[in-house]
Formats: sequence, structure tokens, C-alpha cells
Amino acid sequence: MNAKTNIRGLGIEELKEKLISINEKPFRASQIHDWLWKKGVGDFSDMRNIPLDLRQGLARDFVIHKLSIASEQKSKDGTIKSAFRLYDGNVVEGVLIPSKNRTTACISTQVGCSLACTFCATGKLKRLRNLDADEIYDQVVEINKQSEKFYNARLGNIVYMGMGEPLLNYAETLRSIELLTSEQGLGISPKRITVSTVGIAKMIEKLGEDQVRFNLAISLHAPTDAKRSLIMPINKENSLEELSDALRFFYDKTGSRITFEYILFKDFNDSLDDARRLAAYCKPFPVKINLIEYNPVEGVSYKKSTNEATQQFSQFLESRNIIVNLRRSRGKDIDAACGQLANKNTAFSK
Repeated sequence: MNAKTNIRGLGIEELKEKLISINEKPFRASQIHDWLWKKGVGDFSDMRNIPLDLRQGLARDFVIHKLSIASEQKSKDGTIKSAFRLYDGNVVEGVLIPSKNRTTACISTQVGCSLACTFCATGKLKRLRNLDADEIYDQVVEINKQSEKFYNARLGNIVYMGMGEPLLNYAETLRSIELLTSEQGLGISPKRITVSTVGIAKMIEKLGEDQVRFNLAISLHAPTDAKRSLIMPINKENSLEELSDALRFFYDKTGSRITFEYILFKDFNDSLDDARRLAAYCKPFPVKINLIEYNPVEGVSYKKSTNEATQQFSQFLESRNIIVNLRRSRGKDIDAACGQLANKNTAFSK
């Protein structure tokens, strides 16, 4: 018996072709698409304006993959971490981060990760598979429900900063953003979406060629190849020089300011010399830098930079006319902070 096809893997034009092939009216594709994405149904029987025989035919040939919340933890600071169970039993995590003026969803693009960054809990997991666009999309839908329930507000921002590397799942990542920003989907402005990457040069160039309209953030974390390669193995095949060339290309094509994410590790990358080298690296294109407080990960020896070193680092960058934001940890008590996803969640033990 052939496995059923995930209907949300089809674009609307493919859906039209399928309907025409079975002598159905093509306008039904828009109705079905609306039920699948805007209304978010999980069962064909719920598509009330679709004829019964067509609903039954769809159910014979297709399946609607929906994720569910396997567990939900709320931090004392209001951050909510969810473990999402996928249709095949795998689990990914997503986080709702509230702030004074908005809420932000941090979402995942892969089950696990293959990049093995030494400071990251997710990097200790194997990469099992990429997420499909609908699985990425559904994380946003569920976190938006939490935002409305707990904070009486729709999501303000979406950051692709959860488990996995978005640019190693390029097609599904971009399709999920297309759906999220579409009026036939959630209608979210692309300027409220940020994709974070470790810095895969050829894929950043592809983003430039595709002239994407969302924001790009680079997990930089060190200003020299020697230091960066120690903590991020990807740097051995994607040097800082190659990354800089790709970012210049991206900026030339899109005109979008680039964000550097920089975790400060005590006595490793937090000296004034490191700040000086980082400032020099920022010269070829406009950037802003998010300095991130390190969050402890079990079995990892790195420590958080001191407040004094953090302040001096920040002030030096600002003296070079660089926009700097200091990001304090959110959700640390439930392992929901930067670098902690999949750290201790028992839902990952299947």
C-alpha cells in the first residue's frame, strides 16, 4: 500500500493540477489552501465548503501532518518553551519570548543539528532530518496561540534561531517564510522575520541572489579564524574572509543591514583586542551587533564574561560607531535561553 502524500507539501498550482486531473474545479484549490494554512485544519472532514465526495477523495490520497505540543514549560520571566511532537514521533523545541512591547517566537528548522558548535546543547544532538515547511509554519501558529492566550497579543517577531541550521534546509526554510508572509497564510511582514545562520558562505550568496526581504543574522562569536574554528567547526571550511565576501555580496543585492550575534565567553573572546578585531571585521558593510550573555550547558566548560568585561567590550564597539545591543538571557531556568535548546528536555528521550 502506497503511503499517502502530505498535502501541505503541494503548492497551490500543484494542487490545482491535481484537482483538474480528477475533473474537479480548479477554484477548489484556493478553498483547500485556505483551510490548510489560514484556518489550520487537521482533518479533511472539517473543510465545510468542500463537497463531501472531494473531501473523501482527498482523505484517500493525502494526509495532513500536524504537530502537537508534547510538553510546555513556563519560566519565571514569562518565557515559554514548548517541545513539539512531529508526525513521525521526533521532537523539536520552540520558544515564546515576551518583552515589554512585543512577543517573539524562536523556532527550529531541523531535528537536531550537524554543526557541533562546542558551546551549544543542540550541537550535541545528531541531525536526524530537516523539517518540512509546514512543520516550521506550525511552530509559529502554536506559539502565536500561546502569545494570544498568555499575553493577549499576536506575535511581533519570528526568529529562526532554534534547533538546526536554516541554510542547510534552504528550500523548506524559504517556503515556510513565503507561507508566513503570504496573505493566504499569516500575513506577517518579512521585516519581522530574522534567519540566523552560522555563516555558510555559498548559501548566503544564494540568499542575495534570491533577493530575500527578511533579516539575516550571523552567529559569529569570534573575530579570528583561530578562535572561531575552536568553537565552530564550520569555520574550517567557511573562513571569516569567505564569510565577509558573501556578506558584502548579500548587502549589495538586498541593501539589508546584517546582524552579528556574539556570545561573550570569559577569557576567550571578550578582551579589548577581540573587540578591536571585531570592529575591523565590521567595516565592509553596515552591521549591528547583539552581544549575548552565555548560558551554561551541561558538560561545557565555558563561562559567562564578567559584567566589567562585557561593559568595556560594548563601549569599545560603540566608540567605533557600531550599533550594539546587549541581550540578557531569557528562560534560563527552563533551559530555553540561547544555546540551551534540547539541553534537558525529557521529551527527546524516545
